[in-house]
Amino acid sequence: MADSHLQAVKGAKVLMVGAGGIGCELLKTLALSGFEDIHVIDMDTIEVSNLNRQFLFRQSHVGQSKAKVARDAVLKFKPHINIKPYHANVKSPEFNVEFFKQFSVVLNGLDNLDARRHVNRLCLAAQVPLVESGTTGYLGQVTVHVKGKTECYECQPKPTPKSYPVCTITSTPSKFVHCVVWAKDLLFAKLFGDKSQDNDLNIRPSDDGNTSKNPEDVFERSSDENAEKYGRRIHDHVFGYNIELALANDETWKNRKKPRPIYIKDVLPDKSLQRNGHLENCTSEDMPISTMPTLGLKNPQDIWSLVENAEVFLESLRLFIEKRDKDIGNLIFDKDDQLAVEFVTAAANIRASSFGIPLHSLFEAKGIAGNIVHAVATTNAIIAGLIVIEAIKILQCDFHNCRMSYCLEHPSRKMLLMPVEPFEANKSCYVCSEQILLLEINTWTTKLRDFVEKIVRNKLGMNLPIVMHGANLIYEDGDDIEEDIATNYTRNLDKVLAELPSQVTNGTVLTVEDLQQELTCNINIKHREEFDEEKHPDGMVLSGWSGHLNDNKVASNRENDISSAPSAAADAENPDGPDVVPKNLILGAREKYQRWKNLPTPQKIRPRNRTRRIRKILIKLMTATAATTMTMT
Repeated sequence: MADSHLQAVKGAKVLMVGAGGIGCELLKTLALSGFEDIHVIDMDTIEVSNLNRQFLFRQSHVGQSKAKVARDAVLKFKPHINIKPYHANVKSPEFNVEFFKQFSVVLNGLDNLDARRHVNRLCLAAQVPLVESGTTGYLGQVTVHVKGKTECYECQPKPTPKSYPVCTITSTPSKFVHCVVWAKDLLFAKLFGDKSQDNDLNIRPSDDGNTSKNPEDVFERSSDENAEKYGRRIHDHVFGYNIELALANDETWKNRKKPRPIYIKDVLPDKSLQRNGHLENCTSEDMPISTMPTLGLKNPQDIWSLVENAEVFLESLRLFIEKRDKDIGNLIFDKDDQLAVEFVTAAANIRASSFGIPLHSLFEAKGIAGNIVHAVATTNAIIAGLIVIEAIKILQCDFHNCRMSYCLEHPSRKMLLMPVEPFEANKSCYVCSEQILLLEINTWTTKLRDFVEKIVRNKLGMNLPIVMHGANLIYEDGDDIEEDIATNYTRNLDKVLAELPSQVTNGTVLTVEDLQQELTCNINIKHREEFDEEKHPDGMVLSGWSGHLNDNKVASNRENDISSAPSAAADAENPDGPDVVPKNLILGAREKYQRWKNLPTPQKIRPRNRTRRIRKILIKLMTATAATTMTMT
């Protein structure tokens, strides 16, 4: 390393955010490149599924802090450098603008959009350069964001999580992912989660139909009902009775293929399951509870038959009741919970069979349910190396040579990496420019609470917002607010905008501010009476921002929508990753550049214009292919 490089590296104080797939590789590369003062923030603990690629971690580290274990692992081969770990959320108040100002550069290895936006704003406020990154499979990217020299992370639209209307999930599924969402977010949650929650599965059959011992709740198990009998009853209710109930609405099936009810007596004979008792009895306490050994199922990549899925459904329900009874009522689906994955796979496959949807293997279903993008450690290593290269350029103030780098899956003309000049700031970006936003909203029906939660928090990404109308403070969030003032703000939340002490009507300009992020936005209010319920279910339209590509609000399964994040292998979607240039887009832009290079000199366009043209191609195709996104794995 040249002396100038070494001097810049040794004197740098670097903040790493994220110690996962990219983070492990990045911390190792930073240490081996001569960096001597590194701070690492990560709120996560190590899971079993991390061990195949996050090489700093071992089986014995499961459950421990990623940041702390990563530090200890690197210090074993670089004991004389300073690495300070923070097992905390980067959005915590302690990590404010003053905290960020102490660093020479910030390097992101995050796995969600919300945290990325938060770090971007703190870096802008602290005027600290940011290097952003992400990988998915063989694809990867590194982007550089320097205030006043390049665009910020939020200058371009980002994809939002895919949402599915509750009617599609509960009544008219057409894809396997719909069945997985139903099995995970409705059935699993109802059987093993909070018993008080209500959903469409809780419809009680009539007395002359499938009998229920408890007239109040079909899912309540009576004292004289054993696990297998209970399982058969639940199976018949959700896969038989509920399907017959749906078929009663002829209008729904005019242009759709009708599902078929599946009752347990049609799939399995009315007798106990034939289990491998030897395998069941010799299961170690250290081994995860699973139905597969007792049912003779070995390969998770095999697609089970309908009979096998029914057996797994009944057996997994029995094991939950008999082996994990204390957990029932508090369980949340976890992709590392083998028994939960088996139950969800079986339930999703039985529902898929009912609706004529192809069945999937346990391996595939786990990827969809757990939002798993199967990672490639080599891609993480390449991206970590590129991050360090860009960081060194920044530390040397060599901004002219900074590049956004895109890693391709297949070489084209012997190229696997495509460098692109960083883009200029978007003048209409509400984060790094003074762009006034326009909000169309019904001021006579919309409450302040909806405005704060759906617009200020969810869309604008503010954590501790202040809402002002002129000099009047309408709402403020924070821990240091006096009790009587906080009570007044709480009362304001339940008032419609037009009835607030400082009325918000057509033409009102609201100022929204987050002191932690040092971000201020002005929002021009336009009163609107009617909205398209499908396009704008919240009854709000925010214009003049670049927050998301698909401005579809995602609600929980207790409201009108159910959100799911299918794996890239299943639906080529991954919601919280950064913007990625799709493969065909990268190749198209590179080929245009090659054609430019081969032109005679007089015919060449100026490099800046060429970059602008490439940028237009990138943005256009990125918007058109929002489903292809990237996440750090």
